[in-house]
Amino acid sequence: MRKIFPTIIAPMLLAVLPFPAQAQAQTPHDQLTGLLDEHWRWYLSTHPVEATARGVRDYDDRIYDMSLTARDAQIRAEREFADRLQAIPAQGLDEADRVNRDVLLWMLRDDIDSDRHMAERLMLFTTYYGWHQGFSGMADGLPFYNRADYDSYLKRLALYPKQNGDALAITRQAISGGYVQPCSVLGNYASTISGIVAGKPEDTRFYEPFKRTRPRDISEAEWRAMQARAIALIRDVLTPEYRKWHDLFVADYLPHCRKSDSAAALPGGAAWYASRVKAHTTTDLTPDQIHQIGLGEVARIGKRMDEIAAKAGYPSRAAYIRQLRTDPAYYAKTPEELLRVAARQAKMIDGLLPRYFGTLPRLPYGLKPIPAAEAEGTTTAYYMPGAPESGISGTYFVNTSKLDQRPYWELPALTAHEAVPGHHNQIALQQELPLPPFRKYLAGFTAYVEGWALYTEYLGEEMGLYDTPEKMMGRLSYEMWRACRLVVDTGIHAKGWDKAKAVAFMKENSALSDANIDAEVNRYISWPGQALGYKLGEIKIRELRARAEQTLGPKFDLRRFHDAVLSQGAVPLTVLESQIDDWIAAEKAR
Repeated sequence: MRKIFPTIIAPMLLAVLPFPAQAQAQTPHDQLTGLLDEHWRWYLSTHPVEATARGVRDYDDRIYDMSLTARDAQIRAEREFADRLQAIPAQGLDEADRVNRDVLLWMLRDDIDSDRHMAERLMLFTTYYGWHQGFSGMADGLPFYNRADYDSYLKRLALYPKQNGDALAITRQAISGGYVQPCSVLGNYASTISGIVAGKPEDTRFYEPFKRTRPRDISEAEWRAMQARAIALIRDVLTPEYRKWHDLFVADYLPHCRKSDSAAALPGGAAWYASRVKAHTTTDLTPDQIHQIGLGEVARIGKRMDEIAAKAGYPSRAAYIRQLRTDPAYYAKTPEELLRVAARQAKMIDGLLPRYFGTLPRLPYGLKPIPAAEAEGTTTAYYMPGAPESGISGTYFVNTSKLDQRPYWELPALTAHEAVPGHHNQIALQQELPLPPFRKYLAGFTAYVEGWALYTEYLGEEMGLYDTPEKMMGRLSYEMWRACRLVVDTGIHAKGWDKAKAVAFMKENSALSDANIDAEVNRYISWPGQALGYKLGEIKIRELRARAEQTLGPKFDLRRFHDAVLSQGAVPLTVLESQIDDWIAAEKAR
């Protein structure tokens, strides 16, 4: 699924048109350095909003081109880049250069391969993300310091009809070809479109920058004029465009939605799913192998959950989970109350970090509620990377809808994963590493990024985060949730499961609330393969840690191990394993 603004869940797709090829450098290192620089300039020219966030202001009057014509040009360019990278002799590169070359080759080839599948070209949204949501959050990643920043933002708002028109044209083609999402996941989707422009223009996310302090280089009269211009654009340009998508969705998309929940039911769907499994796990594991790994993990974690329930004085895991799901003492009464508890949890973890990490990022993170238009149908929380070049912090977004489904006992594991020491530590630190820009900002291999975040939930046991039975059950329920994903995702897309069977499996084995289970299963159905990276990545990191502990014995230093895992940024799991093996050898020789 193409994403028009940065996210942490998968590598950004590279929509590009090549600059003229530079003269061939004299050494392989120089060739690679020049090509990586060319690629980055090329990438920014076709992702203009991200260019602004990264401090490159050459494209401030543009937004992402979603048309299939641009997509075709992207693929042609990626093939050229891949061919040129392949032509650089690996034997002439040092280890760091080889990793840079191999990582970019992996990313390019993955995108080229995915484009062979019409489902990837034509299905532009999941229950987790759509272009309309990406555009509504555009301001979150932009600087707003002066007149130029606000002028640029207003110009970009005015460009949305072209982007939306391209997306709707592709979506009509998808409907015609049968490349549509299943009916079972679309119950609340219309509101994610209409909700973005509901109410007064001043109440929408688009207007939020104009509620900030007026920049010094804008006069009061000019500021009022800009605010009026923003209101007019939201009312007269954006709102009609969002209505077009809403009306198309209700009148044409929903009547043609897919009856089967499996990606295999799509034309060429089985091959597409296989490609997504490889992309998100960075392994050659088959869906059947992953399914079996998941069943083994479900059984292992279930035994621990049974032990915790017994220690808490309950006759069974099911009895304890019923109590956890229904006792009002575990639930916030107001959104602000939930945010306060989440914030306190985050700050408590902050104080523990130096015991477990030698290197921490400089960039701070903040806490915000998930926007109301998205909250009803999305996950419990998520993280949005910051942009240090533009003065933007990382953000831990917490879902404050359906408060009776957001228990306190989930917050320690949730915060460890989405904020610290999970996504924020890893992503903010990656942005500071001495790596080529594409690895700082684009490399987001699911198995590494989400595997690390899930590993930090496990690390939370050593950090003392789960100091009551209910918190420990919350931690184990979250691990069980990710183990269930291995079973459910492959069950749906490779073994013929439907949504009802997936929901029943999740409900039987985890302590997640009904709302969370529904949102999560919708996500697995509409975004095939993505959910597989979490547990497989965590298993690999724990395996590498055990290997290091066994090999190094008293020489093993947990802080140094964590720094080693994070010191090269996101990479495929095979590359990570090689890096940690090298680190173990170096530590042994110290």
